[in-house]
Amino acid sequence: MLYKFKSKAAGDLILLEPQGKQFLQLIGKPVQAQGIIEPQEMLAAIAALQAAIAAQEAEQQLAKEQAKEKGQPAPVFESISLRQRCKPIIDMLTRCQREQQPIVWGV
Repeated sequence: MLYKFKSKAAGDLILLEPQGKQFLQLIGKPVQAQGIIEPQEMLAAIAALQAAIAAQEAEQQLAKEQAKEKGQPAPVFESISLRQRCKPIIDMLTRCQREQQPIVWGV
């Protein structure tokens, strides 16, 4: 399944199912086949994504430091970070919030 996020203020954003579900969970939306993100929800969604990014980066840095202290090789993480995955989503949310346009999916 694909999640296709659409708005009049931005180009369509297509996410694979795992990334689409993760995005919806991070911003506190129910994981469902269709829905809407209203402009008044977008600043909170951006803040939630930024907090998740910061938490992931802090967790990874701690894991690297602990491995170094133990003399072990640095852990290997996913090749695409949450920061990279969220960049287009945050850009879309920012643009749509500025223009007061909702984002819909599954319609």
